[in-house]
Amino acid sequence: MQAIPNARVGFSKAMSSGWITVTKNAGEPIVARKVDDIKDTVRDHLQLILAKSPDEVTDEQKQEYKKRKLLQEVVTKSFLLGKGKNFATSVEKPETELTQEMIASGSWKEKNFKPYNLDSLGISPERGHLHTLLKVRDQFRQIFLEMGFSEMPTNNFVESSFWNFDALFQPQQHPARDAHDTFFISEPKLSTKFPSDYLERVRRVHSEGGYGSQGYGYEWKIKEAQKNLLRTHTTAVSARMLYQLAQKEFHPAKYFSIDRVFRNETLDATHLAEFYQVEGLIVDHNLTLGDLIGTLYEFFKKLGISQLNFKPAYNPYTEPSMEIFCYHTGLHKWIEVGNSGVFRPEMLLPMGLPEDVNVIAWGLSLERPTMIKYGLNNIRDLVGPRVNIQMVHDNPICRLEK
Repeated sequence: MQAIPNARVGFSKAMSSGWITVTKNAGEPIVARKVDDIKDTVRDHLQLILAKSPDEVTDEQKQEYKKRKLLQEVVTKSFLLGKGKNFATSVEKPETELTQEMIASGSWKEKNFKPYNLDSLGISPERGHLHTLLKVRDQFRQIFLEMGFSEMPTNNFVESSFWNFDALFQPQQHPARDAHDTFFISEPKLSTKFPSDYLERVRRVHSEGGYGSQGYGYEWKIKEAQKNLLRTHTTAVSARMLYQLAQKEFHPAKYFSIDRVFRNETLDATHLAEFYQVEGLIVDHNLTLGDLIGTLYEFFKKLGISQLNFKPAYNPYTEPSMEIFCYHTGLHKWIEVGNSGVFRPEMLLPMGLPEDVNVIAWGLSLERPTMIKYGLNNIRDLVGPRVNIQMVHDNPICRLEK
């Protein structure tokens, strides 16, 4: 019996419906009739559907038969077509613009105009795009603000030598103050307005020493301090902010600035006479070199840089000083990314800051990380007449941690 097609299914349904029974009295299973008469409900339902009386079969039963592939549902759609009010034997494209010629000839009366779509946004007009430097600058600025820093005003590109050099305890014979390294201003050539008492304290610490320092031991000249120049670093702005902070009751502070500075550099693939400097500083009681290193790790972590190394360096206004190196995974080597240090007492104490107050600071350029971020090998592709305007247009917003 099992060799008959679909016998297994039929046997199972007959057993579940109670039509047959199986006995094993003689050792071999025997199938016997259990009822005198059977009623095949499935067959009856299928015959009703075949006779076009499907409403007599419930939807649940139809779904069951579909699952068993005993029933297949076919949908037949029909359409009634007729001429509408806009019927035409040719296709006429609606006019989208009312022209001067249409008005002059009167042909507009016979034209079919396309209705206005007042919800359409239209074509996006061409507009300006942020330069890649400004995109990276915005990322740096956001990082500083997230870390609780306040932005310093940096709108004075012209600075006096006093604030640019002398207030930072940089001696007047320092090579950086030479005309070969600095752009001096011819008009106005000199500045004359300085805090007189602070000026005297700066002169004394340079010439005679003080605050635990022996100074530089030279004759400090006011004429050198008065010379105007294009600022060589934004640390001149930091000096002004620290002096203003010292003139009132002290409170800890965090400052940052990102702006342009100017140096008489020889132009090449990595140097320009004008570039951006990123600077951050923290003023608080009893800050140490460990605080500086920890802050730098947190700062560069937000830039997506976790591997840092520090190398001792010399700066006239910081002691100790450190150059900052990071491991560039793309170049597979360590590269210098900035400078840092603890401001010297000879710079801070003449301003009037308390003796237990220290300032930790660091600075780096904006162009170098931008070149790395956008894959540029020559800084002149970033600033100047060689800039690719299409690159500025196409490059997406900067994400330093990506």
